[in-house]
Amino acid sequence: MELTTIKHNLSEVLTEYFDKVTFPKNGIFVVGCSTSEISGDWKGTNSRLDVGKAVVETLEEFLLPRGIHMAIQGCEHINRALLVERDVAEQHRLEVVSVMPAIHAGGGTQVAAYQRMTDPVEVEHITAFGGIDIGGTEIGMHVKFVQIPVRMAHRKVGAANVVCLSSRPKLIGGERARYDFTEENTKDYLLEGSRNNG
Repeated sequence: MELTTIKHNLSEVLTEYFDKVTFPKNGIFVVGCSTSEISGDWKGTNSRLDVGKAVVETLEEFLLPRGIHMAIQGCEHINRALLVERDVAEQHRLEVVSVMPAIHAGGGTQVAAYQRMTDPVEVEHITAFGGIDIGGTEIGMHVKFVQIPVRMAHRKVGAANVVCLSSRPKLIGGERARYDFTEENTKDYLLEGSRNNG
């Protein structure tokens, strides 16, 4: 798989994603990526650093200008820990864990990100606003409740399937709850079944 094709595919996905999703500045964008799946192999069997570098470079082009923090999810062999900059971990009060990414325990994308970051650390849990799953890496455990799948026209990076997630605040309350503030919210009225003692 040509690296230029991979970068082009990912650029198409990210362009569409950010056209559809209003992502908060200083928010965390979680990235799950199987370089094996991008190359057309089963995840974990053909991890590639060159593919990981292409992915990370493309992500930086979209995330850095928007002021969005990148969190690169590792593979199951490091419990899907996430690589972030130390200042991101401190800002979001994330617990740092002791592990270093390797090609076959973390994956090619984590190793590539580690080489590019200023002061990278691994953390075990993140509550990200949204993110991208390239190759069935299961990022849902790191995206905040309530998760929203983003319907995408572009669904491939190389040979890997892509799923994108966003999130929204929970809708809470019962039958009286409202989810927009309008003039109706200010109107006083007698509840049905109430007795008017006035």
